[in-house]
Amino acid sequence: MQRSLLYAKLHNCTLTGSNLDYMGSISIDRALLDEVGIVPYEQVQIVNVNNGERLMSYVICAPPQSGLIELNGAAARLGMKGDRLIIMAYAQFSAEDLKNHQPKVVILGQGNQIEAVHHYPHPLATIEHQTAEAQLV
Repeated sequence: MQRSLLYAKLHNCTLTGSNLDYMGSISIDRALLDEVGIVPYEQVQIVNVNNGERLMSYVICAPPQSGLIELNGAAARLGMKGDRLIIMAYAQFSAEDLKNHQPKVVILGQGNQIEAVHHYPHPLATIEHQTAEAQLV
């Protein structure tokens, strides 16, 4: 069985602009993509914290170290400059793959600069911890 799990997350992004006339996608600073492990044209889920909109798109590269994160095409209507975004990528994992999986999370600050890099706990460790807590109750 394959399971679809989070593998990469850009958290607390600031939308720097939008381009309604572009053919689609989300532009993201290449350095941020490299740090979190998302590749160009990869599918991502985008959550707009300000208005609750959720959408799927694919990534294109903005210049590295530019801090740019822009919604393009029809997606440009789903956010305004200054909105806070969460951008997530998922992958398919086998039971064997899960043994070493820890999603990478990059926390962004002002100007979409990297403030911190975290790895979420291993998914099976989380399940084991929750099971152990349930047995204590």
